[in-house]
Amino acid sequence: MGEQEKPLALVTGSSAGIGLELARLFVADGFETIVCGSNPKVHSVAEQLSTDGSVVAVQSDLTTAEGAEEVISAVDGRPLDALVLNAGIAIGGAFLDVPLDRHLQLVEININSTLRLCHGLLPAMIARGRGKLLLVSSLSAITPTPYESIYGPSKSFMTSFGHGLREELRGTGVEVTILHPGATATDFHIRAGMGSTRFGDNSWKNDPAEVARQGYEALKSGVTSLVGGDEETQAAGRELRAMNDEDKARRQAAMSRPDRSSS
Repeated sequence: MGEQEKPLALVTGSSAGIGLELARLFVADGFETIVCGSNPKVHSVAEQLSTDGSVVAVQSDLTTAEGAEEVISAVDGRPLDALVLNAGIAIGGAFLDVPLDRHLQLVEININSTLRLCHGLLPAMIARGRGKLLLVSSLSAITPTPYESIYGPSKSFMTSFGHGLREELRGTGVEVTILHPGATATDFHIRAGMGSTRFGDNSWKNDPAEVARQGYEALKSGVTSLVGGDEETQAAGRELRAMNDEDKARRQAAMSRPDRSSS
């Protein structure tokens, strides 16, 4: 069989963390894989994961329409078997303490790039009659997120969008899985400027490789929606669904409020 007959996967936000681990799983499963990220590190990731040239790096800025188009163009008309939208950022701090342009940058990456990439890549999957879409949302999708004020709503959008899109795609052969990781031991919260909060400590968080494995297996088996993480995280998800929003907001604030004394 020729190399071009390998199934093709595209993973955004794959320079590190859950995205890197997802890309690793696709490569191990025999996929040609397009790894995408805004950091030049994405090129070394491609070299690390591939010994035969089957991993291609795309460095692009998903805060722009041009960056999303670069990702779409990398597929180059080939049949795409799996689309994983994992790229996303958080911004710590009180809403009014953060410049508006930074909030809008988050919206561009977490929401607008999702729309652009789905709109650009799903039609070919539908025409082919098969394919899988994995949306990496967050457990934050089901709780208010004070001091991380736009992140939770952006993930709520992704989750709601994914459930609605799944229904629209019913019967097309394209399946949608939504992964909701709990807190995961990556540099995500440090990059968000939340090092002085409870989330700055990775010692209690989930292993990104395990969260990625759960999402990957769910995607393969057609699971529609799941929480990613250990049993404690699963229990937290069940508890959040039973709580009212005011109580959830207070509890989240206790973990995410910046320590003013450390600034």
